[in-house]
Amino acid sequence: MDQLKITLTAARVNAGFTLEQACKLLGISKNTLIKWEKGASCPTWDKVQLMSQIYKFPSDHIIFLNSKSA
Repeated sequence: MDQLKITLTAARVNAGFTLEQACKLLGISKNTLIKWEKGASCPTWDKVQLMSQIYKFPSDHIIFLNSKSA
C-alpha cells in the first residue's frame, strides 16, 4: 500500500501554521521557507527533522520539490 505523501507547504498548512509562525519555530527567514516550499532550494537534514516534529508529519512522507521537478 502506498503511503500518503504531501508537499512541504501542505504539511505546514495542515499543521495550522502560517508562513511567519513556521519560520519563527524553525529559526529561519520567510524567504528561506518560501524557497524550500517552491523547491528553489532544499533544507538541511536537521531542519527536515525539526519540520517533521513541528508539523507532526513524518519527514519521509513530505515531498521536497527541487527546481528540476517543480
